[in-house]
Amino acid sequence: MKYEQAKNKFIQSWGTLGTNWGINRTMAQIHALLLVSTKSLSTEEIMHELKVSRGNANMNIRALMDWGLAEKELKPGQRKEYFFTNKDIHETSRKIIENRRKKEIDPVLKIMQELEGFKGTDKDSKELRKIVSEINKLTGVLNKMVSKYMNSDSNWLFKSLVKIMG
Repeated sequence: MKYEQAKNKFIQSWGTLGTNWGINRTMAQIHALLLVSTKSLSTEEIMHELKVSRGNANMNIRALMDWGLAEKELKPGQRKEYFFTNKDIHETSRKIIENRRKKEIDPVLKIMQELEGFKGTDKDSKELRKIVSEINKLTGVLNKMVSKYMNSDSNWLFKSLVKIMG
């Protein structure tokens, strides 16, 4: 496989993976393109490379910036904006996980904590309270795991994975 084929396969695969992580395909493809680029890219370069419209490129670049996955660079003497991404995959995963936490775990925790104190002593109320309590406990454990990961360094993560797999 030649470089262009490998690059395109990586970008397409990252786009597919992105949809599993809760981001849209184009956003993930732009991120992949920035990951493999040796220089920062303009919107026009991104549009040309991925064959997407200006609106689609701009919207997804802004979304990447909102997630902390892309940054803007202004080059002296140029009016164009250029974009790049942090190439540290551990840091990238932290940002993705933190954004997913905000979108998925935090709202569930809030709702479950509100529901845990509802009134009622009949059979149905007890069953609802039991389920809410279990979901709250599970979400709390997930939140603690995410926090531990967010505060870890990459060496800790790899050592832990080796222990689990070994």
